Amino acid sequence: MSNDVRLEVKHLCKSFGITKAVNDVSFEVKKGTIHALIGENGSGKSTLTNMLTGIYSIDSGEFVLDGKPIHPKNQVEANDEGVSIIVQELGTLSGLTVAENIFLGHEDMFVKAGIKNTAAMNRKATELLKQYGFTNIRANKMVDEYNFEDRKLVEIIKATYFHPKVVVIDETTTALSQEGREELYKHMYRIREEGGSVIFISHDLQEVLEMSDYITILRDGQYIDTISARGVVENQLKTLMVGREVTGAYYRNDYGEKISDEVVMSVKDVTVPGTIANINFDLHKGEILGFGGLSESGMHEIGKAVFGASYDRTGSVVLEDGTEIKDIPTAIKHSIAYTSKDRDNESVVMNMSIRDNICLPSLNSLGNRLHLQNDKKNKQFANKFAKDISVKMVNTDQFVSELSGGNKQKVVLARWIGKDSDIVVLDSPTRGIDIKVKQDIYQLMDQMRKSGKSIIMISEELMELIGMCDRIIIMKDGKISGQINRSEDVNEHSLIEMMV
Repeated sequence: MSNDVRLEVKHLCKSFGITKAVNDVSFEVKKGTIHALIGENGSGKSTLTNMLTGIYSIDSGEFVLDGKPIHPKNQVEANDEGVSIIVQELGTLSGLTVAENIFLGHEDMFVKAGIKNTAAMNRKATELLKQYGFTNIRANKMVDEYNFEDRKLVEIIKATYFHPKVVVIDETTTALSQEGREELYKHMYRIREEGGSVIFISHDLQEVLEMSDYITILRDGQYIDTISARGVVENQLKTLMVGREVTGAYYRNDYGEKISDEVVMSVKDVTVPGTIANINFDLHKGEILGFGGLSESGMHEIGKAVFGASYDRTGSVVLEDGTEIKDIPTAIKHSIAYTSKDRDNESVVMNMSIRDNICLPSLNSLGNRLHLQNDKKNKQFANKFAKDISVKMVNTDQFVSELSGGNKQKVVLARWIGKDSDIVVLDSPTRGIDIKVKQDIYQLMDQMRKSGKSIIMISEELMELIGMCDRIIIMKDGKISGQINRSEDVNEHSLIEMMV
């Protein structure tokens, strides 16, 4: 091993049942570099890094860190070896304070004679929060009091305060606003300057090219190549990831189509204290209506409000037939679907099978007159819609928790396609999704639109709003700050002016 190699991945293998998630993968990560790991959903990226950080066991092969083989059995052992991870979904634990989350597994630093010094722990956490510039977060507060993004900032501290040799960043940027991303980038650069190594997983290929020194590509669990990020273009990465050129329509290419006059949902004076105020808009039949804005603009609360999931909401959400949506059961009964930005906690049931997840909203229609379920019928239903959207799985009996982020998202979409909902609310539908699956989702949305379905798409990705929506509403400080219709002349700058 040369002196500049920090981590060696040697002949690594991991299977889940008959699926070989990682199959004889070997490559090296150098000291003082940001090393990207890319590939389609299910290519093995997260499985590999989960083995490195002790979340999964290794079937065969090994990791060699600074010339010494390591075999962490959990994340605490991985930290002790000098390896940490910031995961794609929430990596903080509810029911604990911010300080307790930061020092989870390392509480012995604050224990004397068997007694934990909570005040000392809070002081140290406060010092770190100040050092990182996250002064709006309080060490002694329960982490549940903070939103998804702030909890991600807590994870950045948790994963980096002890100066690990290797930090894995697994699809974290997709959960952050631009401001949050800039914070993360700053710490990635700091780790590199201090001689540490960052393994960076992202589906944003432009971000990969801008941030990385080296890029390793995986495909179907196998190693494809490691290349320098210099002089590479996005299309080369796509070809290496997919194994062929990615062709065909990506975003919509139609302009000037008239939106139907038929209003399927009318939102009037909707307010959720502390998040949105006096929101008014109509959703038309066959329309894709986009909502954009900065992370704290209130746009994510729009989806919950129209689905009846905001319990302190005032104002009205009324359907074409006069039905008022006040709760989730009424929304589902009247053919409204909703997918949350927080996929693992709000959109899927992790400890249930793919079949059960897909069938869940359709159980009433799948059951007989006595509401008894038919296993064979449910299995056929789940198989059809899982295959229609190409979920990469062993079979529909596989637990959702075993799937990659992109395949979990496919299960979420398969569930609502199976329900054949007329109004579909998609909050960050392509978060953590690879380029090919994004294309599939965009084409699916276009087909739904053409068949008369109405879609609300909430997204922090301005290009997908511009590329897919008939109208875009921009949120700022909990209120609507502007609206723009679909046009070839719309660009990111037009939207940003309304956001800031």
